[in-house]
Order: sequence, then structure tokens, then C-alpha cells
Amino acid sequence: MLIQLDVYKVHVISVYVPLSAELYICGWLTFATFVASKKVLTTSDASPLWQCCEETFSDPCSIHKHVSNLHADEIEQLTTAALDLMLSQSEGEKDENESQLKDTSSWIPETSHVSEEKLSKGPGEVLLYYCYCQIQDPKLICAWQSELCSKLCLTGKVRVATEGINGTVGGTKTGTSLYIKAMLSHPIFKVMLVEDFKISEGSAECFHELKVGVYKEIVPMGVDPDIISYRLAGTHLEPEEFHKQVQSLLEDGSSKIDTILLDCRNFYESKIGQFRNCLAPDIRKFSYFPAYVDKNLDLFRNKKVLMYCTGGIRCERGSAYLRSKNVCKEVYQLKGGIHKYLEQFPEGFYRGKLFVFDERYAISFNNDIISDCRYCGAPWDQYQLCSTDFCCQLVLSCPSCREKGHTACCLVCQAKEQMTSYSLSHKEECECTDSRPRIPNDTL
Repeated sequence: MLIQLDVYKVHVISVYVPLSAELYICGWLTFATFVASKKVLTTSDASPLWQCCEETFSDPCSIHKHVSNLHADEIEQLTTAALDLMLSQSEGEKDENESQLKDTSSWIPETSHVSEEKLSKGPGEVLLYYCYCQIQDPKLICAWQSELCSKLCLTGKVRVATEGINGTVGGTKTGTSLYIKAMLSHPIFKVMLVEDFKISEGSAECFHELKVGVYKEIVPMGVDPDIISYRLAGTHLEPEEFHKQVQSLLEDGSSKIDTILLDCRNFYESKIGQFRNCLAPDIRKFSYFPAYVDKNLDLFRNKKVLMYCTGGIRCERGSAYLRSKNVCKEVYQLKGGIHKYLEQFPEGFYRGKLFVFDERYAISFNNDIISDCRYCGAPWDQYQLCSTDFCCQLVLSCPSCREKGHTACCLVCQAKEQMTSYSLSHKEECECTDSRPRIPNDTL
């Protein structure tokens, strides 16, 4: 199939196959999405800019012409892939849609053979997983997840979107085992494998409650998934291959010149655990990652990038965004994230704790402590929330300093806490957060 594109009207004008509405729309959307992925984040009052192939374009016509002339083959491949996906889904879509219309109770496992005590008491664990797949009715899946988790006495957080599902839940091993079985037997998530669930010690007490909701993205990067899709993600490397790549990077001095080991997590995560010689951006939220990339394109230019995150999901979107800039030589990501890597290499190149988003704050695979107490500088890596009611920053304060009353994230919060008449509403940031640059000038 050969597709010719009108760069000024940005639509398909001819195809060498019978032209249908579906093909026309698919080709148009593919071209428009590709162009949109090259747009650079700017201030609201600034003119839009696009960057591609190390060139900057200030008007739509020039970027359209550039993409049409130099990326026609890529557009054709993406359009073909999208059409193939539509065709492959069409046969099973009717049955799947009919299945989605069923009562959610048909997807709830039978538990009459399991006592309530086994679901609520006994050895526990926490599951971490995600699955990118097409979900026609996220609200229905959301309702099913709420009912399923409640019946199995699970707590945690589950995000559902049209692009897939992302969750972390805790409970007894009996409950989590039934949960995995229910997920794998569901027609929408039949693409998942048992290995896709990362397991760690824990329980339902690791979470305050169960939160299940429908969102635009299953991981909040702040970029429309229709513009930057997970389908554009970097090449996945199994933990064994990623380990070899990192080993080569550490042993071969020359490879450090053209290879970046990129931690795409938040600064407070990488602070207590990271791969050796990594680049750890000073960002507080994953939604800051696109801006960090845009401000540091020269850092990644002509480089081979090895990306990693906790369980892999942030790398799916993060690597796709980085690849959309067309500045990197190669982009790879750790399949299964740090979690799967540490299962195989607990004494590997990742040192320190692995931060998790629940009441545990971190899980340990080795005994290294790479961070310090906020107040005295002693080795310490156990986070606790700022003791003030109006701040939710995490703080590293060792037992000795906590005994001295240093339980807030900074001296400003500590002083406010001591002023009993001080009335403040709950907020996400404090003065010490404002002083931290969100987009730093990182160097290797």
C-alpha cells in the first residue's frame, strides 16, 4: 500500500488501493498524530514550534512538508500497522463487546470454597502490574475491579482508561492469587501473563483504602495518549540483557560518551535507590518528564539511551516521548522495571531501596543505604511523611533526629508546626519544594 499525502491540507489525497472512509481517516490521523508528536512544549502565549531531525519549524506548512518528504515510509508503516490492528480486532470485537455488556458478576471468581478468614487474614503480598490494551468501556471495567477487589478483601489503587489498566493492590496471598486468576481469565486481559504481575511482601494494610477510577492515562505523563502512544515505545530489554548493557557501560569507558543510563522516576525515588552512574532528573512528578526532555534535547542527541523505572509503565510512555523527538540514536527500556531486575539480580548494579507508592514507601533487595538523614547527614533511607498536617512531603529523618523533634520536611514547616495558632490548608508543596528547580541543567 502506498499513501500520498497533501502536506498543506494534511490529509490523504490518493491511495493505490480502494479508498474507504476507514483508510482515509486512518491515514489522516496517523499523519496528524506524527506531526503533533514533534510539537515542542512552549508557554501559552508563545508561537508553536516543531522539532524533527535536528531542525526546528515555526509554521505548520513547513513541518507538514518535512514529514511528507522525509518520513513517508514511516507514516506508511504506522498506517499499515494501525489498519492491521483494526482488521485483527474486527473479528473478535463483536464477541468481546458482547462480553463487556454482561453483568460484572460473571467475571467475579467463585469463592464459596474459600473462607472469609483466608481472604482477610494470613500471609500477604502486594501486586504491581499494568496492561496496555483497548478497553471499549472503562467504566464497566472500573465497576468490575471495585467489586472484584472488595470481594477478595484487597486494597490499593487501580487506574482504568481506554488505553489499558494500571494497578497495585495488596491483600492475603489467597486473595491476590484469585485476583491474578480473574485478570488472566478476563477476555480483555487475556494478553497478560502471570509474569506480568510483580510481587512483593506486604498486605492490605499497605494501603489506606481501595481507589479505582477512570482516567485519560493509566500513567499520568500529562500528554494525550492519542498523540504520544505507548506503541512508539523503545525496545524492551529483558533483565539479563539490560544487566549486560549496564555492565558494558560501567566497564567500557568509551561507551560512557555515547550512552545514557536514564532513571525516569521522581527525584525522591532515585534518592534512596538507583543504578550506578545513572542520570537521575530532578523532577518531582512524571508529568514533568516531557518538559525535562524538551529542555535537554542536546543531552540526548545522538546518544544510546537505556531507560528504567519501577515496574516498566513509565518507560512505555517516557521512551515514546523521547523517541518522538528524533534526537536519540537508540532508545531501550528495562522490561518489567527495577522490580523484575532485582528479582534476578538483587546484588546487581542497582543499589539501595526501591521506592513504592504505598505505606511501605520502599522495599529492599540489598543492604545498601545510599541516602542521608535530612538533618544530621547520617546514612538513612526510610521515608516518613512530614509531621505537619498541611504538608505531604516525604522526609528522611533518622531516629536520633526524630527524637530531637526533627520530624518535618524542612525547618520552615517545623516552625509552622510549633505555631499552634497557624491556620493552613492542606497543600502538596511547601517552601522547600519551591526552592528545588523542576527542570535542572543535568550533566553526566
